[in-house]
Amino acid sequence: MTIEKHEELSFDAFDEMVRPAPEVVEFEEVANTMVSRRGFLSGGAAVGATAFVMGSTLGAAQAVAANHKPTRLAFDMVKATTADTITLPKGYKWDVLVSWGDPLWSNAPTLNTATGGTGASQELAFGDNNDGMAFFNANGRYVMAINNEYVNPKTLHANREDGVPMTADDVRKNKAAHGVSIMEVAKRGGKWNVVQDSMYNRRITADTEMEITGPARGHDLVKTSADPEGVLAKGTWNNCGQGQTPWGTYLTCEENFNSYFAASDESYKVPAELKRYGVSAKTGRYKWEMADERFDLSKEPNEPNRFGYIVEIDPMNPNARPKKRTALGRFKHENAEVTIAANGHVVVYLGDDERGEFLYRFVSKGKYQVGGDNSELLSEGTLYVAKFHENNKGEWLALTPETTGMTEADIAIHTRLAASKVGATTMDRPEWVAANPNKVEAYCCLTNNKNRGVKPNAGGDETPAVGPNPRVKNKFGQIVRWEPMNEDHTAAKFDWDLFVLAGNPAVFDDAYAGSANVNKDNMFNSPDGLKFDRNGLLWIQTDGNYSNEGDFAGQGNNQMLVADTETGEIKRFMVGPTKCEVTGAAWSADHTTMFVSIQHPGGTWPTGSTPLSSVIAISREDGEMIV
Repeated sequence: MTIEKHEELSFDAFDEMVRPAPEVVEFEEVANTMVSRRGFLSGGAAVGATAFVMGSTLGAAQAVAANHKPTRLAFDMVKATTADTITLPKGYKWDVLVSWGDPLWSNAPTLNTATGGTGASQELAFGDNNDGMAFFNANGRYVMAINNEYVNPKTLHANREDGVPMTADDVRKNKAAHGVSIMEVAKRGGKWNVVQDSMYNRRITADTEMEITGPARGHDLVKTSADPEGVLAKGTWNNCGQGQTPWGTYLTCEENFNSYFAASDESYKVPAELKRYGVSAKTGRYKWEMADERFDLSKEPNEPNRFGYIVEIDPMNPNARPKKRTALGRFKHENAEVTIAANGHVVVYLGDDERGEFLYRFVSKGKYQVGGDNSELLSEGTLYVAKFHENNKGEWLALTPETTGMTEADIAIHTRLAASKVGATTMDRPEWVAANPNKVEAYCCLTNNKNRGVKPNAGGDETPAVGPNPRVKNKFGQIVRWEPMNEDHTAAKFDWDLFVLAGNPAVFDDAYAGSANVNKDNMFNSPDGLKFDRNGLLWIQTDGNYSNEGDFAGQGNNQMLVADTETGEIKRFMVGPTKCEVTGAAWSADHTTMFVSIQHPGGTWPTGSTPLSSVIAISREDGEMIV
């Protein structure tokens, strides 16, 4: 999730005031060395896809020509555009399922766009800036769980100067717009709608009680005056991507939790452990500390240690308390990709979305049992961090007391420090991870790194290129993939390479043009969201530069593409409205509808006046399955 363009102070800028991002990340040095040794780069020539993809996989055009196989992407690719609407291929249509402020209960008022509503109205309505989501089917009842990552202050607080909260009720409303919206949906008259007043409808916000589980439970660092035992946290926020378990629960991921805290005591010094997470004593992002002392670091210094986790929610049980799964580590979680290994252990892949941070894997201690009690499988297990080597090999380094010299609780709370201790490979903002349902392999978006090649606080002086492209700055991003040894997601080692290097061949004829499966028709930048459908097609969503100018000329608004990972073929399926991020994907049980989040639109979509973050439902006009 990238917010560099959407608000006055981005999460990236906030973090780097506290802890500047590294100039170079090790993954790019490893990849550059590997590529150089093989002679794939010479004379500034564009990098070909076959220089990077694993095994015998070819670029799109090469594969189709060689194998004479028809494309599996049977739709007419849409063109890049800057139109303030949803653009889809011929034969497809879209509807808005739900937008920020839509009532989930019949006693909630209609959204007042002039004020953004009140705290009470927001607690009964769909939250803001929807992101990751999942679709659940239980006995013919359909329930969706959808993240509400953060808020757009100037619409949420439309009656306040610059969207800055002024009262306790403003803070209440702001907190209520965060978290997760859970709601029943039904298809009526050919269109999906929210079922108001459903027993399943629920808002989980920054004030919802949730249980702390795993190694950090009861530790001194998570104890507060309101929770002296360290077992019951209050709230979740900045929920970005998600995961879905085979036992029917929803995993919501706390990402940029750090910028919600401040200190009223000017003498308060932020500990180094919190600085590593970008926590600052300066005014919080939305001034929650104004009305809630737990966001005042000088009064509750341990409160930040209770956030930055994966939260497990049972969407079919409105009375079930959410559980913070500290065994999966504490960092800026992008999503949680769940798969069951051949030996029955649950494997969860996790990215830490910040420049210079890491890619993780959790392996459960227990094994998944079909029809059994799997409710605590995520409470105990081993967390690993990825180490990439330059020979296309990699390994998972266990984070244990033996390898780190830290206790299990310290590892769960200070996961970034533990990963650094074992020598994990620093990455270019590892975001969504997706595991192929039809093959033992996984993919991760390395969205971008605007700072690569630039010395922090040195006037922007550039340093030698260190990327695999090679690129002085990784402004376009790439997608890395790996295959576990012996087709075992719990294996200690893996083979890795790059599936695609995003770029702009309309502007560049060197490495910035991207890999061979990127061309002037399907080019994009900043891959962020990533999701496989049940047919093994990989959906790529972008959250990058939408200026359509300069290095990004011709790329239009943020978009969603679909890839055939066997051939390397990539086609643009959708373009979002002005200034939006395209993120989150889920399918109906019959696969005839695809739900997608449109976050922070910046024009007038979808109302023609006030821009509203919304979830859309995409379907084919003939009613057949998507793609």
